[in-house]
Amino acid sequence: MSWTIVDGNEACAAVAYHLADVIAIYPITPSSTMAEAADAWAADGRHNLWGTVPSVVEMQSEAGAAGAVHGALLAGGLATTFTASQGLLLMIPNMFKIAGELLPAVFHVSARAVATHALSIFGDHSDVMAVRSTGWAMLSSASVQEAQDLAVVAHAAAIESRIPFVHFFDGFRTSHELQKITALDADTIDRMIDDSPVAAHRARALSPDHPTLRGSAQNPDVFFQGREAANPFYLATPAIVQHAMDRFAALTGRAHQLFEYYGSATATRVVVIMGSASETVATTVDALGPDSRVGVLTVKLYRPFSGDDFVKALPSTVTHVAVLDRTKEPGAVGEPLYTDVVTALAEAVATTTAPWATMPRVIGGRYGLGSKEFSPAMAAAVFRALAAEHPPQHFTVGITDDVTALSLPIDEGVQVEPAGAVRALFYGLGADGTVGANKNSIKIIGDETDLFAQGYFVYDSKKSGAVTVSHLRFGPRPIDAPYLLSRASFIACH
Repeated sequence: MSWTIVDGNEACAAVAYHLADVIAIYPITPSSTMAEAADAWAADGRHNLWGTVPSVVEMQSEAGAAGAVHGALLAGGLATTFTASQGLLLMIPNMFKIAGELLPAVFHVSARAVATHALSIFGDHSDVMAVRSTGWAMLSSASVQEAQDLAVVAHAAAIESRIPFVHFFDGFRTSHELQKITALDADTIDRMIDDSPVAAHRARALSPDHPTLRGSAQNPDVFFQGREAANPFYLATPAIVQHAMDRFAALTGRAHQLFEYYGSATATRVVVIMGSASETVATTVDALGPDSRVGVLTVKLYRPFSGDDFVKALPSTVTHVAVLDRTKEPGAVGEPLYTDVVTALAEAVATTTAPWATMPRVIGGRYGLGSKEFSPAMAAAVFRALAAEHPPQHFTVGITDDVTALSLPIDEGVQVEPAGAVRALFYGLGADGTVGANKNSIKIIGDETDLFAQGYFVYDSKKSGAVTVSHLRFGPRPIDAPYLLSRASFIACH
């Protein structure tokens, strides 16, 4: 077993580089370091799985990067790119084509807020939710370790299923968090990739030696039928993803599921969530204790959404469910994950495939927009809301909403920190060297000692000269705490 200290971007990019022939890039915050790392590795002559140096090409926009990926796939290559926010939205036209033509691309997205009333460089899920109708499978990672592990699963499943994948994780909270993780070696990654579907993809390349028709225009007599003809590929994808996860578990000992439940086996209250905040909720579940009968269900494969697997992952005792979305869809009856959960539960009850005679009460909430902090105290507030006699149907958590009064009250007395960990806060100014020094400290602790370490760095969007806050934790046990320090044992002001 090999340990390394990396952030989510580097952990993901290393896998993507190893499994690509072509990497088309146009850097955008907070995904930029994935593109920069790939470019540097190519310049150093680093080889991929097939013994060649991937072609890393910087385009003039994200739309161009998606077009280059599309062309490389049609030529029989395996291609990837890295993006976020408006950059991902510029790729939408090509994404519809890539999915419609069943081409196994993988886009790695450090999920970031889409500019609305204001631009934000910080993280939420509004960008990935904006592309959920493109026909791409969507796989969510919740930590730096998962950003590496599920990147392999995404590539392996895309190649086998012929469905393109968006693999995403939280911008800044995961993309820029330094963690000590178990590194994958090249041999393990290689063993995850089946040669047969790779050869089949290369054989489908456009060639004058075996001409085929692509990208035609169709009239009303056949277009509908053509769209429905893709159904078997999507129906097969959840099982293919789970199979890839099972192969990965056999190779590494780290198991992943389409939907991962954590908590009481007889829970009555369950939170459903995606991304890094799932670890925060899991920490809160532990703090509340088994007598509270609470749990958290983390969605890993968001598209195609397997309703059957979702229902099976829930405890049969659940009576109240809170679905937390890290996005806002103004005017909708509810946010995307909320509506999917309600639909899955309603269909299960209607078809009597669910263990409940009546459908659990489902409420929906928004959290964490623009990297707004989501702490254990906020997770506890959601569980309290579920226990209320009349739970709020729709709510926000993490802000004080004095306009529409949708926010939940927070008990700041609920403080949860990893046991036995040293916790240090460093206040500095952008470009004063504090962040760089703290990154070095975390890497030294992680690489040169047996301790586990975590570093997260809060920047202002003004960058140089603005306030920075470095949140460092290290201790003898793994640190699953994707939230800011609430109580520090060491504080420095630079």
